[in-house]
Amino acid sequence: MMVIPAIDLKDGKCVRLSQGRMDRETIYSEDPVQMAKHWETKGAERLHVVDLNGAVTGKPFHRALIKQMMESVHIPIEIGGGIRELDTIKDYCSSGAKWVVLGTAALKNPQLLEEACASFPGQIILAIDAQGGRVAIQGWAEILSSEVKDLVRQFAGADLSAVIFTDIERDGMGTGLNWESTRALAKVSPWAVIASGGCSRLEEIERLKELEAEGVVGVIVGRALYTGQIDLESAIRIGKG
Repeated sequence: MMVIPAIDLKDGKCVRLSQGRMDRETIYSEDPVQMAKHWETKGAERLHVVDLNGAVTGKPFHRALIKQMMESVHIPIEIGGGIRELDTIKDYCSSGAKWVVLGTAALKNPQLLEEACASFPGQIILAIDAQGGRVAIQGWAEILSSEVKDLVRQFAGADLSAVIFTDIERDGMGTGLNWESTRALAKVSPWAVIASGGCSRLEEIERLKELEAEGVVGVIVGRALYTGQIDLESAIRIGKG
C-alpha cells in the first residue's frame, strides 16, 4: 500500500483546501520545491502534485514551478490540474513526469484520454472526484449528473495506470476516507484504485490495506501530513507491513 504525499499548488505556494473550495485555503509552505525534497527525505516513494489554479482556469499555471520540483527530487511525480491538451501531457512527460492525471479533460474530451493513453501507455491516471456519489469537474466547481460507476464504464477500455478517487466533501476536512465509496469503486474498476480525501489517522491506512486484494493500491494524504496528525514514516511502515 503506497502512501503518497500531496502537494497542492496555489499562487506559487503549497496549500490545502477545505472541500475543494479555492476560498478556503491554508498555506503550509511558501516553498513547494523544498516541500517536495522534505517528503522525499521522509521516505516518500512518489508525490502527487496538483496545479489548483490550473484546475480552475483550464490551463497550466505552475508549469515552471512543477518542472523545478521534478528536477529537485529523485522520486516519481504524478501531475494533475489544468491539463486539457495532448501537448501539455507531452511537455510534462518529456520533462520528467512519471504520470499525468486527467479529470475534467477526460470528461469533456474523451478523445483526449484515448489519445493520451495511446501515446503514453501506463502513464495516464484518471481522477474521479465525487460529491454525494456524483462526479465533480472544473476544479470541483461543477457537479454532474453522472455517477462514478457510469464514468468507470465509459472509460473501461482505456489503458490507464490507475484511477484516483476523491470524496470532495471529506477532502481537507480530516474526517476520514469514504471507505464504502472507495470499496464500491474498486469492485467495478478495471484499474488499480488510489484513495484520496480526508485520510487523517494511521488506523485508516491499516484499514485500507484490507482492500488491497480488491485493487486499492495506495492512498494520497495531504492535510494530515502537514498538521502532524499522520507521521509519513510511520504511515509508510504500516503501508508496507
